[in-house]
Amino acid sequence: MQPTWRKPVGMLAILAFILFWLVAVASLSPWIGALPALVQMLVYGVAGVAWIAPLKPALRWMETGRWRR
Repeated sequence: MQPTWRKPVGMLAILAFILFWLVAVASLSPWIGALPALVQMLVYGVAGVAWIAPLKPALRWMETGRWRR
């Protein structure tokens, strides 16, 4: 089986997306820091898990070459 260019490109795109997500959440930290501690925990918990959902199509594309089934 021949390796494809999709995996390295997809890997770089995923790393770029994670970096973007990290910068976006970190830039919101002054406003998030003003919230009560329990709300902060909820916001950071959601932000810490929500970045995974947009990656599913990218991972599928890396494996199959298609965005959808």
